[in-house]
Amino acid sequence: MRFQGKTVLILGGNSGIGLAAAKGFAGEGADVVITGRDQRTIDEAVMLIPRARGKRVDIADLASMDGLVDGLRSWGVGVDTLFVNAGIGGFAPLRDVTAELWDRIHSINLRGCFFAIQKALPLMRKGGSIVITGSIGADIALHGNVVYAAAKAGLKAVARTLARELVGEGIRVNMVTPGPIETPLIHRNAGMSEAEVAGLRAAMIAAVPMGRMGAVEEVGAAVLFLASQEASFITGAELLVDGGALELR
Repeated sequence: MRFQGKTVLILGGNSGIGLAAAKGFAGEGADVVITGRDQRTIDEAVMLIPRARGKRVDIADLASMDGLVDGLRSWGVGVDTLFVNAGIGGFAPLRDVTAELWDRIHSINLRGCFFAIQKALPLMRKGGSIVITGSIGADIALHGNVVYAAAKAGLKAVARTLARELVGEGIRVNMVTPGPIETPLIHRNAGMSEAEVAGLRAAMIAAVPMGRMGAVEEVGAAVLFLASQEASFITGAELLVDGGALELR
């Protein structure tokens, strides 16, 4: 019960890694607020999580984040842990990258995540923790991944810089960096057929020394560790959860 009496806000908590983390936090006593862009999956997730509330938020829309913050204030909710997990995928080789694709991915994965943190910051309690979801894609030169990789590399720089800026305020900032994980995200790559998705998944598994995709619960456990008092002397760190894909190249 590491999070008894704590409130956790999870941006992108209605599926995949975010939902696994939400269940984990609630299972250890936290009150959980989850967001997502799809009201149906938010409602379904809230039914699965004790003491959970949900709100539809698109972090690419800054006014949407303002509405979330205003709502939390009206509920009298302060935040002990902020888990920034919202993100989308998108593969395209260099010559096929469009300005629209670049802006769509970066508006969520980089710009949206940064401003979400900025807007949620007034709700953060001293001694709180911010955990940001990164990706080994920021470090591995994977064909067709330039737009997503650039956004996640930028987000890594954001995490380290904010850790420096907020350490004096008693707020820790860390990044959890998954490798290939079994989540719905792999099926949401615009323009990719099911056969191409299957090929991508096979290539991902081949790159993992452990020879498998990771489970969302494995990433969720790392998030809970970084948010807990067990990590009280850790900030500005990146915790890889990738089956050795990056470390053992």
